[in-house]
Amino acid sequence: MIIVIHCKDDIGLVAAISNVLSAHQLNIVSMREHVDVQSNRFYVRLQVDQTTDEEILHEKLLGVLPSDAMITINPLPHKRIVVLVTKEYHCLTDILIRNYFGTLGATVLGVIGNHGHLGDICKRFDVPFFAVSHEQKNKSDFEQEISSIISSYEPDYIVLAKFMRILSPDFVALFPTKIINIHHSFLPAFIGANPYKQAFERGVKLIGATAHFVTNDLDEGPIIAQQIIPVNHSLTAADMMKAGKEIETSVLAKALRMVFEDRVFVYKNKTVVFE
Repeated sequence: MIIVIHCKDDIGLVAAISNVLSAHQLNIVSMREHVDVQSNRFYVRLQVDQTTDEEILHEKLLGVLPSDAMITINPLPHKRIVVLVTKEYHCLTDILIRNYFGTLGATVLGVIGNHGHLGDICKRFDVPFFAVSHEQKNKSDFEQEISSIISSYEPDYIVLAKFMRILSPDFVALFPTKIINIHHSFLPAFIGANPYKQAFERGVKLIGATAHFVTNDLDEGPIIAQQIIPVNHSLTAADMMKAGKEIETSVLAKALRMVFEDRVFVYKNKTVVFE
């Protein structure tokens, strides 16, 4: 069973939590904690090797923690996700393979594409694919169709695996802190389209990728994971793009693992990640 808590920092929080767990005969297998001194926030992730009545445990923990405490008790940390795609296959394929072999930490309920290009690969892995074109319809209708499909599955998270459409504030508001995006750049550099072309023209010596939660600010949501690799003048923009796709796949996989294992805390526009 996984227990994650964040709240205002105070003296004796670890002792108070431990006492509650001990009273419920719960043995702590691992515990990671962090205090953000600047914001006076306390974060803790605990793994215990027994289960108990979640509602009673939740109530007891609330009784010993500050009034703003956010507590999640998750006895089955296997998540449910819907994936949104456009045409690029590399991130989706990695997700589908991990899903097939049971190593993703989540179940892919369905894939939605604004083009039909990736329907065949989903069929091969026996995952439902929905083609929802954004063409010849307004953005509101397009997003309504997508959100209806997503809501029918009631997923824990939505993964944008190279979904090349900007989502509206109304859509994002439907799924707060549930939309995870992989951006083909080491943010905050080269925001928006054609980042590898931008990087090539700028003559950069490092390129990278960023996985983050989606907010109303384009490519500026809380960052989950990032990675970079060195490049030099001998690489073309196409070479950078090829290398970048490998980084994107790796970074997204790492970010999803962290999120699915309840290792990521979001507070305002920052994250605390217990790797």
